[in-house]
Amino acid sequence: MTTIAIDAAFDSGNIEVLSIDGRTATLAIPKDHMAEFAQWFHFRVTSPVDEEIVLKITGLNDSAFPGGWPDYDACVSEDREYWARTPSSFDAKESNGTLTIRYTPASNVSWFAYFAPYSMERHHDLVSEAATCEGVDLVRLATTLDGQPLDMLEMGEGDTSVWLYARQHPGETQAEWWMEGALECLTDPTDPIARALRRHCRLYVVPNCNPDGSRRGHLRTNAVGTNLNREWAEPSAEASPEVLAIRNRMDETGVDYAMDVHGDEAIPAVFLAGYEGIPSWTDDFGEQFYRYQRILDRRTPDFQTKLGYPKTPAGRANLGISTNQVAERFGACAMTLEMPYKDLADFPEPEQGWSPERCKLLARECLAALVEWLETS
Repeated sequence: MTTIAIDAAFDSGNIEVLSIDGRTATLAIPKDHMAEFAQWFHFRVTSPVDEEIVLKITGLNDSAFPGGWPDYDACVSEDREYWARTPSSFDAKESNGTLTIRYTPASNVSWFAYFAPYSMERHHDLVSEAATCEGVDLVRLATTLDGQPLDMLEMGEGDTSVWLYARQHPGETQAEWWMEGALECLTDPTDPIARALRRHCRLYVVPNCNPDGSRRGHLRTNAVGTNLNREWAEPSAEASPEVLAIRNRMDETGVDYAMDVHGDEAIPAVFLAGYEGIPSWTDDFGEQFYRYQRILDRRTPDFQTKLGYPKTPAGRANLGISTNQVAERFGACAMTLEMPYKDLADFPEPEQGWSPERCKLLARECLAALVEWLETS
């Protein structure tokens, strides 16, 4: 007899129910609309209290990043506020790659996700609250293909142009949790980090670059299947209006420092990627990035430099990627911040793993590192 029900028809929901047998469900992850990426899941389970449920997500050998599943535990919540981890195991030989999630709920409803979701409703709360703060302006940069607003927040009285932007890949919800922490810091009139940055800088903050993909429950693409972080060389109104609007605004403001905030599926660490390989690279230019990286590494044990992406060889940088384009176009110290879906290999926290709370704390450390970077240059 079927004793559980599964739903995903809500903001950022994404799952396909293949079958349900008692308290065991066999599931699959739908691909992004008009694209081949599949990795993000988010769904609700209604079930009896205190009885274990077993959720089998199949076909993962064909997912966007199969390396993301080994040693990964799914996120679960019963109140949609506190997200913990529940034991999960990956078997590459079962049903073309299966993640088996086990959970015993304490109430009749539980929510599961690849990482703690960040809904568009929470996004609107975030930008609305920030916009009420003194000295903060909300700018509506564009209308997305699904008709949503693309929001930017501006603040600060200084001459250094700082851009912080996140969630080009909508399933990387870590990025907007980071933004929530950053904005809580930046809009606090008593916070010394915020006061210093707002004195030194004019800050341009885009908390969610991809509202359509976020609402649709996509991993990496917008409403028409475009990977925004490959569009920065030649964005278009038809395929990537989000990037077109942001880059046009950057052309107006200039950019001295930029951080593009992301999540990485496979690497169990927080790390930065720079702009090695761009045409204008010099060792002195690159040292700006490496100096910031050293500062952040010193400030928090949640950051490290051993694990990360390989450096791009000279002259081989993809200028369609935001960090490379911004560094080349503006001579900016640009970087990509990556946070994990898994827990940190060298600094684990078993109950929650890498979590929204840690994303928010990391944001303040990144901003504090920026103050030191500016004041010691």
